[in-house]
Amino acid sequence: MNTLAAAEGRADAVSIVTQTRIVPGRDVEFAIWQESVIATISRQAGFLDQKVLPPSPPAQVDWVIVQRFSSTAAAQQWLRSELRANLLEGVQHLLVGNDDIHLIQDGNTGVLPSPASAVISTRVRPGQEMAYRAWERRMAAVQAKAPGFQGCRTEAPVPGVQESWVAIVRFDSDVNLDKWMKSSERLKLLPEGEALSEDVRARIVHTGFDQWFPAGGTTGRAAPPPWKQNMLVLLMLYPVVFLFGLWVQEPVLMKGMGMPFWLALFFGNVASVLLLNFLVPWVCARFGWWLQPAAEDVTRVNRKGVAMILGIYAACLLVFSRLH
Repeated sequence: MNTLAAAEGRADAVSIVTQTRIVPGRDVEFAIWQESVIATISRQAGFLDQKVLPPSPPAQVDWVIVQRFSSTAAAQQWLRSELRANLLEGVQHLLVGNDDIHLIQDGNTGVLPSPASAVISTRVRPGQEMAYRAWERRMAAVQAKAPGFQGCRTEAPVPGVQESWVAIVRFDSDVNLDKWMKSSERLKLLPEGEALSEDVRARIVHTGFDQWFPAGGTTGRAAPPPWKQNMLVLLMLYPVVFLFGLWVQEPVLMKGMGMPFWLALFFGNVASVLLLNFLVPWVCARFGWWLQPAAEDVTRVNRKGVAMILGIYAACLLVFSRLH
């Protein structure tokens, strides 16, 4: 499990971002486990918020969990706490890989504002730190010329907590990030860096529905888990697709304008995506009490929200069955 950091808000804050790979087929169990994490961490001194990004294959196969604290001391206290150790012990059977812990100071440049980022952790050979920094600057100069490049930042090790250097490289798309990672310019520079290093790990972070959902702010609550996000997206997606097909796609595009089904369906999908950008934030505001419940009310509120949404699903199915 790789742990990295993201920036948002306070300049003096510190973020821990955990990239972890889950045993295939165990994602639901891991999502449920995250509920116990937020219930525990929200009571820790200095905790600001938590944010979760689910996997987005094939570019990103890891879960990414961002935990923000008001200071380095508060973040380190959590990392070394017995509460955290107990939580991790109970989830080891779901994880693939080892823990790598990194802390990154928050700042104006951020870590995960872009559609695609590569997070590279490097354990530098003792005595090679200056040579590594010089090599890192040459790499940064070359990657800045790559198409779609949006920024990068490098964090030095934190003695006793983080032994690796961490570089976050941000691009505007998975395609451009992949081109850079496989580019001849980067591959030419890699051998020199590898000679200065004992271990190098690179992982991809990709955002999905994340832009539609609140991050938690300073409330000490987690970002909504993926299953809640998916339920609300479906709540808006199903009626939009059905009604557009009933009122526009079939009577206007196909019968009125003579479009073939495959082309009318394309325009229907375009309209659905555009509408969801307005509808999903709107429904999130109405279900804010369910998306980010208080830690002591999680189980009760979750059940109430699920029952309500399932009821709306059923109502839509009933009404639409009579319209078609």
